[in-house]
Amino acid sequence: MTAPAVNIRPATPADVTALGRLGALLVRMHHDFDPKRFMAAASWTEHAYGSFLGTQLDESNIVILVAERGGEVVGYTYAGVEGNDYMSLRGPAGVLYDIVVDPANRRQGVGRMLLDATLAALKARGAPRVVLSTAERNSDAQRLFDRAGFRRTMIEMTRELND
Repeated sequence: MTAPAVNIRPATPADVTALGRLGALLVRMHHDFDPKRFMAAASWTEHAYGSFLGTQLDESNIVILVAERGGEVVGYTYAGVEGNDYMSLRGPAGVLYDIVVDPANRRQGVGRMLLDATLAALKARGAPRVVLSTAERNSDAQRLFDRAGFRRTMIEMTRELND
């Protein structure tokens, strides 16, 4: 039996609960990678994450896409178009803030479909390039980005001051 087809579409207010669930999953995953660097999920994380993304839906410089399979949201991307960023030493760019796919739907091309659609949406909004950050230990995401033509340009380093 084959899985239902995946549909990539813009997120709507009806998706906020699913966005929150997936956003909290992203928080937990990163915290598991490095609990000193990444915040822990709390009981309110799903609601807060979903509420925040809900506030971004109508922003003209923001792209939030969902992957829907069989009527269920199984992944999303959150990206934006930014101007010059002197802290990052870069000119205007699209920035991929989040990409997450539900674990039961990974390794099926959903992440790549979301990424490709997000890149197209950012290009359509005039972004000359797209930048992103990925956790050092997130090798699956790094493979996805490598295969999509991204190159490594920065390394974030963290040092705890109270250890």
